[in-house]
Amino acid sequence: MPGQRVVAIGLDGVELGFLERLLATGEMPALAELRKRSARFLLDHGAAQRTGLAWEHVASGLSPEAGGRWAAVEFDPATYRVWQEGARFQPWWATVDRRVVVFDTPYVDLQRAAGTRGVVAWGAHDPGTAAAARPQRLLREFVRRFGAYPARWTYATPWPSPERTKRMGSLLADAIDTRARAARWLATERLADWDLFFAVAGEAHGTIEGLWHGVDPEHPLHGHPSGRPAADGLLKIHHALDRMVAGLVECAGDATLVVFTMGGMGPNHSDVQSMVLLPELLFRETFGRPLLTVPHAWAASPASVPVLDPDDDWGRANLRWLPSASSASDAAGWRRFLDRRPALKATLRPLRMAVRSWRAARPASTAHDLRWQPAARYGGYWPRMQAFALPSFYDGRIRINLKGRERDGIVDAADYAGLCRRLEVLLHECRNPLTGEPAVASIERAATRNPLELSTSESDLLVIWRGVATALEHPRLGLIGPVALRRTGGHTGPHGFAYVADSRLEVGDHGVRSSFDVAPTLVELLGCPPIAGMSGRSLLHPRHEIVAPGIVTA
Repeated sequence: MPGQRVVAIGLDGVELGFLERLLATGEMPALAELRKRSARFLLDHGAAQRTGLAWEHVASGLSPEAGGRWAAVEFDPATYRVWQEGARFQPWWATVDRRVVVFDTPYVDLQRAAGTRGVVAWGAHDPGTAAAARPQRLLREFVRRFGAYPARWTYATPWPSPERTKRMGSLLADAIDTRARAARWLATERLADWDLFFAVAGEAHGTIEGLWHGVDPEHPLHGHPSGRPAADGLLKIHHALDRMVAGLVECAGDATLVVFTMGGMGPNHSDVQSMVLLPELLFRETFGRPLLTVPHAWAASPASVPVLDPDDDWGRANLRWLPSASSASDAAGWRRFLDRRPALKATLRPLRMAVRSWRAARPASTAHDLRWQPAARYGGYWPRMQAFALPSFYDGRIRINLKGRERDGIVDAADYAGLCRRLEVLLHECRNPLTGEPAVASIERAATRNPLELSTSESDLLVIWRGVATALEHPRLGLIGPVALRRTGGHTGPHGFAYVADSRLEVGDHGVRSSFDVAPTLVELLGCPPIAGMSGRSLLHPRHEIVAPGIVTA
């Protein structure tokens, strides 16, 4: 079947509930007009939302089950090293005969898609790859024409300072206007011969994470002096996004339009709990003493929210709560331990060689150090712990120090299930001093059932937190925290959305579909046959034909 030209616009991090408030009050006329003439879908990303790899799911067309990747954070059981890894898969369109131009589409590695043209990682949120362009000379031309991106604000957490909060909103709104001009130039002048033009704006992602407290009356920091400039900043961001959509709709001509975001946003339920409190809880459970220290004034008021000085920020403040990563003497001690056990070293040698071979065989990907995360500062103790918390951007991730899997494993396979149950009890005993309610909403076991076969991106237990928290209270281990909040917004909303303006779909609401249905929809709109192994099913097919979200159907 011949395909239509398609313009796909990713509104990364847009929160549907907040968006609908703006649409209802006339704040986003261009998107409101597009919505009025589109088939409208709510998108459910399910448990995959917790991987933090939404844009890899779009670019690859693969669910975590299909791709075997469960998080951007990787753990090497042979060395206990952790890192954040970028794009790993070939974009799905590399296998179809269509001309594709991308602009800041995250997790698109141009080295893996020889025919793809455009610019990536200029100003994307979590781009998953280094800045690049095809043709290669395009990147220099692009930066000369549009300038460098104001990158220092992409992941900013400015809430302690009203002035910094205001600057974040204003500068990223200006960045969207630059993005809009750049997108139109790419689509209509520089690379105008395309079948799919795929542009993603990530400014809403960063600003909702940094400024959410301004628009959420229930957030503990809503009344902070930065609340008003945070709300103003988010409004500026959405006005700028609407201008961008208007420009791309105009230059799209008769192309099919797909505007979407993969999942919902809302208050942050994870930064403090996963990055600080969970690692400390497991440390105390093992060693019976604290590593985390907080100001006495904070500890004396566990039901209040610690507030940082306007000149302070979370990145600097957390260095005062926790010592630096374990000393070289600790590492040397473990090396001496191994040196005294040549048989153990001999046993581990094939494992290390296998890991090196596996790394060497993989295409290069962007890797980021995670030593800035408080959880990583417990890393020197992990070999001596039965279970420890991995660095995480989302829900809590617990790895068990399992014999036969981890280099210094101390938990027998026969004790694995029992330890999981004890950890679940430990976690469910924790309460949130801000609310008095249980701190944990639910706990999930690893998708890989055999713990010895756990992948490097999996954890044994995944902890889903309940609400905003600054501390944990445990009946035996005591008060952990409180500490100041980091990001005020996070990935807690129930749904993303897709607006599809195509004659084959009836205008109106079409209910809830899987977020994995977006990629197969683009494939079908381009007139290409279904791609074998791709997750999801095209939105052009009625919901009753679907077996389950994210499952490939015939």
